Amino acid sequence: MTNTALLVMDVQRDVVELADDGSGYLLRLRTAIDAARTAGIPVIYVVMGLRPDVPDATLPTAIVRNVVQAGLFTEGARGSEIHPDVAPLPRETVVTKRRASAFSGSDMDLVLRAHDIDRLILTGIATSGVVLHTACRANDMDIPLTILSDACLDLDPDVHRTLTEKLFPQWAEVTTAAAWAESIAK
Repeated sequence: MTNTALLVMDVQRDVVELADDGSGYLLRLRTAIDAARTAGIPVIYVVMGLRPDVPDATLPTAIVRNVVQAGLFTEGARGSEIHPDVAPLPRETVVTKRRASAFSGSDMDLVLRAHDIDRLILTGIATSGVVLHTACRANDMDIPLTILSDACLDLDPDVHRTLTEKLFPQWAEVTTAAAWAESIAK
C-alpha cells in the first residue's frame, strides 16, 4: 500500500461543531489516521480556505455564498483550523482548496504526483460536499478509491446513507474505519 494516501478532508473546528452528531465520529476518524500512520501510509489533510477579503467568492455559487454568509472557512480564523483531536503531525501535508473538491483550486494533483500516490482513501465532512466532489474528480482521473463510510459525516444522515450505501459502492470500495485499519495491519 505504499502508493496509497489517506485524505482527511474539511475536518475543521467550525465544521465539526456543526456536523458532529455525538456518535464518536472523531474517534472513528482517529482510528483510520492512527492505522495509516502505523502502516506508513501518508495522511494528507485537506482544508477549505477562503481569503479573508473573499476574492475567492467574487462570483459565488449558492454553496460558496452560503459558506461566506455563515462565516466558515476563512483562512486564519480559529474555526477554520483542523480539529485538534485529529490534527496533523509536523511532517504531514496540508492542502488548501478553494471549492468543494480536494482538487479544486489546490495543489492536490502535484502533491499526489510528488509522492507517487495512485490510490486514495477518503474521509471527511461533508459526505455530500468534499467527499462526493473529490470522489467525482478522482474517478475522472482514474484514481482508485476507498471510502470509509463511518469516517465521513454529513449534516443530513439520509443523504450520507444514500451516498455511502447506493452511489459510492458503484465507484469505490466502501468500508468502515475499523475494517480498513484491520486490513492494513495484516
